Amino acid sequence: MNPPVFIFVGHSGCGKTTLVEKLIPELTRRGLRVATIKHAHHKVVLDTPGKDSWRYKQAGAAMSMLVTSNELQLVAEAVDRREPLQLAQRFLGEADIVLAEGFSHAAGEKIEVLRLACNNEPRCAIADGLVAMVTDMDEVYPQLPHFALDDAGGIVDFLLARVGR
Repeated sequence: MNPPVFIFVGHSGCGKTTLVEKLIPELTRRGLRVATIKHAHHKVVLDTPGKDSWRYKQAGAAMSMLVTSNELQLVAEAVDRREPLQLAQRFLGEADIVLAEGFSHAAGEKIEVLRLACNNEPRCAIADGLVAMVTDMDEVYPQLPHFALDDAGGIVDFLLARVGR
């Protein structure tokens, strides 16, 4: 099963993470299993050199999973299939919906967070897959639905309507 993926884009510091944090409990209250994907522009150490899972990867394992009593961490090569839709298909089949953050150049339905206090120029255009705005600027893409940053319920209604739920 391929869960629907919505990509939240915007300039750094505009509130993307805060918005996604607000949407997750609203979606889970409505009975959905939510997965998230975050794009980082900087290098992040995902596996500790010298530890077992790191050693397995160094030995040639395609993927290495660390499982504790209540969590798991998967480390896998991401040379190809790096787009949110591909990642969701590959790893997140148990989710009902996937919220991705960043990935402004990836294909898929995008919702832009744009606040006047951060930047007044959108990162994406409608042609890039932009389907809605979370903004305090009514004049930006007025043909798209607009939501306030604190309107988690309205945004979730919009997302669920897009996927026919």
